[in-house]
Amino acid sequence: MQPPKTDRQIDSMRTGGKILAEIFAELRKQVVPGVTEKELDDWVANEITRRGAVATYKTPEVNFPGSICISINDEIVHGVPTERVLERGDVVKFDLVITYQGMMVDSAFTMVVDEEPTGEKKHLLDITERALYTGIDSVQGPTYTGTIGAAVEKVLKDGGLGIVRKLTGHGIGEAIHMEPSLPNYGTAGTGKLVKPGDTICIEPMATLGGDDVAQGSDGWTFSTTDGSLSAHYEHTVLVTNDGCDILTQI
Repeated sequence: MQPPKTDRQIDSMRTGGKILAEIFAELRKQVVPGVTEKELDDWVANEITRRGAVATYKTPEVNFPGSICISINDEIVHGVPTERVLERGDVVKFDLVITYQGMMVDSAFTMVVDEEPTGEKKHLLDITERALYTGIDSVQGPTYTGTIGAAVEKVLKDGGLGIVRKLTGHGIGEAIHMEPSLPNYGTAGTGKLVKPGDTICIEPMATLGGDDVAQGSDGWTFSTTDGSLSAHYEHTVLVTNDGCDILTQI
């Protein structure tokens, strides 16, 4: 499991989380029809540097070919930024990790380009985001990973969405992926126990179709195998004695 964090490390993650949230708030304004993924990636890279942080995806630990993952429509996560042009109505997922004073934070959100989501797109986004916050609310001090997964799973199942099971949430801090793994399904009271001081990423990924996914030829991008639209939301949270704190929000 995770080694105990110092107060300084937690403070660094709090500051890094606010920086990430501020970048996301500004990023939403950059997402317009005609912009390319690469242009958005360049903008994010500049913002990370300007705010005194490091683009974790570009470090040797990860070696991702971009500063942010941009995944469109049937793409779920780890989409590589290219010269692809965003179009009105695209369902776009942004997933970002930054490092601040040696500590990492991770967050993701989904939006529709240049339109207010309606119909099945609105349902997909609303239910997946609700699953995230239900999972967060399930952390009441020391909590089993199965309890978190069960909370997320119930919302997604009740909403009739496909649950991505091959990809999971995770611990985070000194490294981008740490123990424990946090599946978006489970049985309450089972799994690993997360304790006060642990920092974890809860990140439901859901589809309008089935739960099967495949990795693309670029070696990074995961997409739905049935071509259905997908959504992804994520926060880094700090487990406390009687609940948890969301670190990646303003």
